[in-house]
Amino acid sequence: MKILFLGDVFGRSARQKVKKELPAIRRTLNLDFVVVNGENATQGKGITPNHADELIGAGIDCMTLGDHAFDQKTILSHFQKQPKLLRPLNLGHDLPGKGYGVYTTKNAKKVLVMAALGQIFMKKPYDNPIRFVNEVLSRYPMGAGKAVDAIIVDFHCEATSEKMIAGRLWDSQVSLVAGTHTHIPTADARVLPNGTGFITDAGMCGDYDSVIGMESQVPMDRFAKGYSANQMRPAVNEATLCGVLVETDDNTGLAIRIEQFIQGAQIG
Repeated sequence: MKILFLGDVFGRSARQKVKKELPAIRRTLNLDFVVVNGENATQGKGITPNHADELIGAGIDCMTLGDHAFDQKTILSHFQKQPKLLRPLNLGHDLPGKGYGVYTTKNAKKVLVMAALGQIFMKKPYDNPIRFVNEVLSRYPMGAGKAVDAIIVDFHCEATSEKMIAGRLWDSQVSLVAGTHTHIPTADARVLPNGTGFITDAGMCGDYDSVIGMESQVPMDRFAKGYSANQMRPAVNEATLCGVLVETDDNTGLAIRIEQFIQGAQIG
């Protein structure tokens, strides 16, 4: 299978870029499955139902979210209506939505997608993500004739070390571990020794003439001066799409190859 994973969609310019270009990307690359992290799609803070549906309608097979999953309160009731929308497994107890899903491609392949939050340097003490992911993995063996044909883990956290540990822990068990959250694409896309595709951070879909998606002046003032009288706003120039393209083995579900995907105006 050919799978595209795109990092955090940030603001209007990124939404427009995804909606405009993803259909052609799917055709050109002959993609079987597309996963996109959409947690910053609405003004950089969560996602509304309308924005979720618009993006998914552009050709996204599964949309993952992160620690901003519930910033837009209107999204709470939408999880029941939109099965392609996933919040993190370990975000908290008794919350709307689910942290994993199994989706069927047009070629009748089954893909398991999970979203999980890391613990290091995060704002809240989230439950141990390893335990949650391992519990799901125990119920969905991967490979031809098994429960699923591919498994993708969106690991959303700050620390590069924690993302790398996750990749090593699940090496041989999943097709791809893609780090998200920091919005900066790392240059380490590779297939790990036991066959799992990995990147420390997929980067964002957004305006890179910015500070991780926000217009630069306000965060610069806050950093340099300690204050700013203005609110931070998403940058609005043309977005760049960042992520990884993974090809999996039909028998094992493991990665045959992985390459960084960058398409847009400012980088790449």
